[in-house]
Amino acid sequence: MTEDPHKSEPTVAALEGPFTTRQLLRLDETLRVADQQTGLIFSVYVGDLTEPVREAAQGLHRQIEGAPRAVLVAVSPNQRVLEIVTGSEARKRISDRDAKLAALSMAASFAGGDLAGGVLAGLDQLATHAGKH
Repeated sequence: MTEDPHKSEPTVAALEGPFTTRQLLRLDETLRVADQQTGLIFSVYVGDLTEPVREAAQGLHRQIEGAPRAVLVAVSPNQRVLEIVTGSEARKRISDRDAKLAALSMAASFAGGDLAGGVLAGLDQLATHAGKH
């Protein structure tokens, strides 16, 4: 956060990353709605994952407060890797098949160059499969 002497409110400095400000706002809103509607905790990680990537994604998932109810979508564009990790409670509502379908949808968007759209669509699918709490 930085102060602009001509404005009364602080402004957020631009962040470097794969998403525009508008995409970040949409992602934040999608995560908030998914959490509220399902009672689960949805998180997204975009960045490189250490090898083996599945174990790295599981390690990130364990760091989420409330991990048993958490769903992590981990995307590494540079490695061309996507992992979806569900906690023990979340797994009862999102099957492996559901996660695979969401992953296929995301991968199709990623292949078309739409990282943000893929993540948003995947989160929406995962939340829909989880259902209302």
